[in-house]
Amino acid sequence: MIKKLRQKDALFPYYMTAPAIILFTAFIVCPFIYGVYTSFFRWDGLSEMKWLGIQNYLFVLQDGAFWAALKNTFVYAIVITVFKNGIGLALALLLVGQKRGKGFCRTSLYMPVTFSYVVIGVLWTWIYNPTFGILNGLLAKLGLSGLIQGWLSDPNIALYSVAWVDIWKWIGFHMVLYLSAIQAVPEELYEAARIDGASKFREFIHITVPQINSTIVLNVLLAITGAFVNNYNLVNVMTGGGPFGSTPRGICRWL
Repeated sequence: MIKKLRQKDALFPYYMTAPAIILFTAFIVCPFIYGVYTSFFRWDGLSEMKWLGIQNYLFVLQDGAFWAALKNTFVYAIVITVFKNGIGLALALLLVGQKRGKGFCRTSLYMPVTFSYVVIGVLWTWIYNPTFGILNGLLAKLGLSGLIQGWLSDPNIALYSVAWVDIWKWIGFHMVLYLSAIQAVPEELYEAARIDGASKFREFIHITVPQINSTIVLNVLLAITGAFVNNYNLVNVMTGGGPFGSTPRGICRWL
């Protein structure tokens, strides 16, 4: 009897995770394997599949557009990972001791996370519009006409303009994670540091950062993963991969 109970206890975690594993296998693993399989064929989804072997891969590796798209995607990933985490952590540090308007500020910063990429893309396309866009109009009103740009039409800045929209959408999410981690740091550590005469900067470097290290790693991984996996919709809505292939939509087409 005891042996059977032990066996049931040992199998319990597998029973609990089985539905998630089945769904993950059915909707993620199997489509991925099938995608790899079809990559060795010429197929438009309707006609008969024609075996090509590795010719598709050879074609991609010889295509300059692929390498440009790959470069743009890595630049995009680095930029949004650095700024999502930097701004998210800075906001968390500012709000952790906030007394008044705490709920309003946190809700306002988190709200963009709930919007879809299509809505965000359309909204910021209007903001960036060179004719009636709010951004250039505001710069003109402030007497900063020299800063007016073709935010989505200039190949030199289009990628960073799109990256900012992605950053703006997700900083609230990263802020919440950092805020939760910072609030969980024992106050006794800060009190001991203040008694020893430590500055705010030293408290941050020697107490806050080590205590929230796992959250930093998690946020960085989430930001990098999102940069490679979730950039298609936003870029497609805002620039369609242009101008002149300067934004990273192309890599999504290959992947």
